[in-house]
Amino acid sequence: MNNKKIKNIQSYLLAVLGCAALILADQFTKHLAVLHLKNQEPFIIWKGVFKLEYLENRGAAFGIMQNRQVLFSLGAILIVCLIGYFYGRMPHTPRFYLLRICSVMVCAGAVGNLIDRVRQNYVVDFFYFELIDFPIFNVADCYVVVSCILFGFAILFYYKEEELSCFTHKKE
Repeated sequence: MNNKKIKNIQSYLLAVLGCAALILADQFTKHLAVLHLKNQEPFIIWKGVFKLEYLENRGAAFGIMQNRQVLFSLGAILIVCLIGYFYGRMPHTPRFYLLRICSVMVCAGAVGNLIDRVRQNYVVDFFYFELIDFPIFNVADCYVVVSCILFGFAILFYYKEEELSCFTHKKE
């Protein structure tokens, strides 16, 4: 096996392990939320600003589209498949580490919430920014938001247009 194939395999293995670690962290925090926050008063971290408050979210972001678990589950599976496809098209070079990390984080977020939807028919949320009355969210949501911000930054300011042609042209 040549050196390039070994590097590709290492890249995929690292992505799978990273994704698994992030999913485990998400599921662990949700488990802690169930143990310590469910049926309890919110845990105030900074009065009037931030607290931990248990919520069973049967909708999507901001609680929209309640009780559409099949749709959300199919969407998460589609996202993971698309990211897997584009991950395979990315050059296996250090220059693309940022996009690879973003890909892993989006997958971990999608799978973390998918596990909840399949297992419980709802997603456990528990972070609440009371100061701005931001909807309650969880660690998986953080992965998706942070990775999308990084992705937007990378596309706008880091990568050149020709570098991103790997996503639009046939792979050789």
